[in-house]
Formats: sequence, structure tokens, C-alpha cells
Amino acid sequence: MAYTYREVCQEGTGRLDFLPDARIDARRLLEHVCGTSIQTLLADPDRPVSRQEYEKYQELIARRQQREPLAYILGEQEFMGLSFRVSPHVLIPGQDTENLVEEAMRELTDGSRILDLCTGSGCILLSLLQYSNHNSGIGTDLSPEALVIARENGERLGLSDRADWLQGDLFEALEGLPEEKFDLIISNPPYIPTEVIGTLEPEVKDREPRMALDGGQDGLDFYRRILTEAWKHLCISGSVMLEIGYDQGDSVRKMMEECGYHDIRIIKDYAGNDRVAAAVRALDQQVPELIQ
Repeated sequence: MAYTYREVCQEGTGRLDFLPDARIDARRLLEHVCGTSIQTLLADPDRPVSRQEYEKYQELIARRQQREPLAYILGEQEFMGLSFRVSPHVLIPGQDTENLVEEAMRELTDGSRILDLCTGSGCILLSLLQYSNHNSGIGTDLSPEALVIARENGERLGLSDRADWLQGDLFEALEGLPEEKFDLIISNPPYIPTEVIGTLEPEVKDREPRMALDGGQDGLDFYRRILTEAWKHLCISGSVMLEIGYDQGDSVRKMMEECGYHDIRIIKDYAGNDRVAAAVRALDQQVPELIQ
């Protein structure tokens, strides 16, 4: 039996019709298998699909039917106009995090030193390095498997000489660099309340790494830890910038105030939700040992 490109794509769309982006997912999986682009469906819909291509496509469609994220099946995700390698060991880069990177880019100056906590795929640090001049940085993560992915992404983008990767729990990764100071500390930390994770889409709750999602009972555990320690690792007038949940702006602002940061800003995303919390280290900053 002969298969045409259009027929196979239509079949895949039908098998994924319970998903909101069924047509897009079916097309992208077919492009992945056949090494084609979106233009193929428009310009050459009767292109023959080989038996081998067809069988491989059915395998990938079956994985998507089981709610495996498209990015994990493809092995990559676009972020800030760049292609990043991803795996189930890292959070899939999303548009919310692009807001964080865009805000940071507005403040970065040439020659800045950046620390990216909970780096995952490395997408935040590497995007900032890609679109700036003479900057360098360190990405840290508790997961050694995530750092393998981050390092590979740095190599793919030709940024290995400007990015280092350290394994450890937040600032513990810097224990061998006691004098290191940064102009910017940035992070997309876990911020989903523990009890909320079970209500998320299967692609998230069942597939993405829980350690990259779970922010504790109220979702704020990592903000407490980061803000209590960040000032020690910032240059004077250095900035801390954090991605936050849509309903966490007031809580994180209060933490920043209690920790003595100044020029505190809660920045909204394109949908009008709180998305980024930013602040600057004070000259004479004193931080309490415990913040609520």
C-alpha cells in the first residue's frame, strides 16, 4: 500500500484528535520522521511516505497518545529562537521563561558575570550569552543528568568557553568558589505548590521531572532559600531575577523587602500575569536567617 504525505498526516491528526494541538503535533512528528519541513505539506502533499517512515511515524504517534510531551519525543525545543536539546531529565523551556530572559537582557551590560540556578537544559544562561557580548556564567543544578544536557546545549551553540556547569543544591554548587561574585543571579526555580502538581496536565505531572516543579507546600520554598543567600554572591548593585507563578508576586515582593533588597519590581507577562520578580542588592544589606 502506498502512502502520501497528506494522508499520513491526516491519519496522525485523527489519532491525536483529543489533544488541542493535534494537527500541529501530527505534522511536526511527520516532519521529524521524514526530515521535511512545513513547506512539504503545502508544496508536495502527494510526496510518497515509505513503509519504514510510516511505521516509525506510527510509533511516535503512539507515544504522543500516551501523553509523552512532543518536545521529549523530538528531543529538542525551541526557546528564544534557539534549538535546545531536552530529555525527561529537564524541564521543557516555555514561553513564560522567555519573559524572564527578555527582562534580563534589558539590564545586562557587556562583561557581566551570570549565575543561573536550577539551570536544567541551560536555556536561560545560554540564551543570555548568545544574545550578549563578552558575558560569561555558571549554571548549577542538583541533577547531574540535567547538567549533561546543559553542557551539550552549550557545545551545540558554541558557548562552551563562556559557560561552566556545576552540580549542587542551589548555592552549595559554589562551595569551591568562595570569592565568586555575580552581576546577575537568575533562576526559574520549582514554584508549584506540592498539592497542585496532581491537577496539572499529564504531560507535566507525569512526565516532567518533579524536582523541577515542586516548590513545597506553598510553592515558595526555593524563593526563601534563594533570596536569603543570593546577596552574598552578588556584586554591589547586582540583580536577582526570578520567574514566579501568576499568583506569587505579592509574596515574593514581601520576601525581597524583608531581605533588604531594593528597586523591587514585579513584572507581568504578555497575558497580564505576574511572571518575573527582580531586585537589586543593597550596599549595606542585612538578611534575616529565616523568612516566611
